[in-house]
Amino acid sequence: MANAQLGSTQIEHDARLINTSHGEDHLRPGDIAIGVIIGRTSEFFDFFVYAIASVLVFPALVFPYMDRVTGTLWSFALFPLAFIARPIGTQIFMRIDRRHGRGAKLTLALFLLGTATVTMAFLPGYEQVGIWSAILLAALRVLQGLALGGAWDGLASLLALNAPPSRRGWYAMVPQLGAPLGLMVASGLFAYFVSALDSADFMSWGWRYPFFVAFALNVVALFARLRMVVAPEYVKLFESRELTPSRVTATIKAQWRNIIIGAFAPLASFALFHMVTVFPLSWIALYTNEDLTRFLLIEVGAAACGVVAIVISGILADRIGRRSLLGYTAAAIAAYSGFAPQLLEKGNAGETVFMVLGFILLGLAFGQSSGAVASNFPKRARYTGAALTSDLAWLFGAGFAPLGALLLAANWGVIASGLYLLSGAAGTLIALYFNKELGRRLD
Repeated sequence: MANAQLGSTQIEHDARLINTSHGEDHLRPGDIAIGVIIGRTSEFFDFFVYAIASVLVFPALVFPYMDRVTGTLWSFALFPLAFIARPIGTQIFMRIDRRHGRGAKLTLALFLLGTATVTMAFLPGYEQVGIWSAILLAALRVLQGLALGGAWDGLASLLALNAPPSRRGWYAMVPQLGAPLGLMVASGLFAYFVSALDSADFMSWGWRYPFFVAFALNVVALFARLRMVVAPEYVKLFESRELTPSRVTATIKAQWRNIIIGAFAPLASFALFHMVTVFPLSWIALYTNEDLTRFLLIEVGAAACGVVAIVISGILADRIGRRSLLGYTAAAIAAYSGFAPQLLEKGNAGETVFMVLGFILLGLAFGQSSGAVASNFPKRARYTGAALTSDLAWLFGAGFAPLGALLLAANWGVIASGLYLLSGAAGTLIALYFNKELGRRLD
């Protein structure tokens, strides 16, 4: 029965053979953690390759008839299309999951994600196809979002279900490591090509290579994740309905309050996510004469600090509770929003302080955001509810952040960009204050 539900594709068969060859008949927490980290790193790498290109490439390639600021704003206007499409992708792929199994769903979703990303490497510019360049880019961005909705594999929930009660914060932070790791690889690749090529060669062909790498990473991630979902323990949880996808409409009807609160609880970290990744790169590129290679390397170093902070968040959450940690970090992010953006105007030292401090706060807050999303649902609704909540949190908190922040900064100065971040911090604090039930479960 389980095999029928999970499907019998050749790739799943190969994944089972890998488990058998390793002599494994059950999942260890370490195995789950590795699968989760590889999968999330691949997803975020795809995400950041597009994000960096939306600053360094697409304004000039797709919108060359506009001034640089306006072209970047239009590039950022396409950015949230993936977040808008993501909930739709969740609904489509949940149906595939129920009918054909988790393996078929993941295979299709990651193939679509990799194909959409690598196809961007062949994107023609405005000079070749006119406005169709923007239309093609928008369509590929939507496909990325649909695929990300289907890439939800339940492995983070599986990790949480296998976590001892005293270490839930520690295991909740594991999936979040993929974000800074993906950024480090993407920023490092772009830094290499920006420094090694002149601007003409970079704009002609150099920027396209990171998009090719994305497809290869997705293949590796697919095998790593399928190895988990075909294992006996995962099948057992699937059969017991703890990881079975419930119907989206029924889940929304029954769990709408938890979905809304869950989407707003991690809003501060999700808003900060793009304020220390995409927005500062756009500000440096548009309003300074700074070396972009140097700033991309600052991003790599700051992201490494974020990795450490995410690990520390797991320790702190187990000592003081996830709700308390989310509240404290939201207050700190609110304070950060009031002074930190000005540091981007203070040269190398100011930019470094902005990035490192921002990534430390991001790591502490973002490290527990997956726990905040998943822990508020009953077992039967956890898989679908966590997926929908994550989709909405990314949409509300992160999807419009680059566009909103750059609009504010372009019209009223860089300090005004902090208003978007402040709104996210306020959303988190309000959600934590009003939902006492969520607070008890997070603690």
